[in-house]
Amino acid sequence: MIDASKGFTLVRRFEATPEEIWKAWTDPDSAAQWWHPRGASTPREKVEIDARVGGRYTYTMVNDATGDTVITGGVYREVAPFERLVFTWGHPNSDPDDTPVITVTLEPVHEGTRMTFDLRGVDGSKGDGYFYDGWQEVLVSLGDYLGQSQIAR
Repeated sequence: MIDASKGFTLVRRFEATPEEIWKAWTDPDSAAQWWHPRGASTPREKVEIDARVGGRYTYTMVNDATGDTVITGGVYREVAPFERLVFTWGHPNSDPDDTPVITVTLEPVHEGTRMTFDLRGVDGSKGDGYFYDGWQEVLVSLGDYLGQSQIAR
């Protein structure tokens, strides 16, 4: 089992609707455009998403400078359209009970949506150059994809 005491939360406000953000997380065409940190890309043909409870997803990030690839995937545990998405995150063939879990919560707020991203099962902190910093960059890419500004909390 994962250690749920390990993890971190990132909160962003986007000038976008919950529906637009939901589509970004659950539509393969959309996810391919942003689901990677800067300096990487996600080829559309390397993204598969079956956003339903028990459904799986996989995506491959490619380092633009070296061509190195990282394949990631998991299983959806909760799918509440436009509100909450819970999924495991790791190697696509990992045991879902022993894989970190991501929870994305969408809340309509004045002039947009507050998105809470919570990752449990791994340590992460600002400046780690890995989990925290990587996801922080991915969420910047999401903001760029949405074409909207983002504001922490």
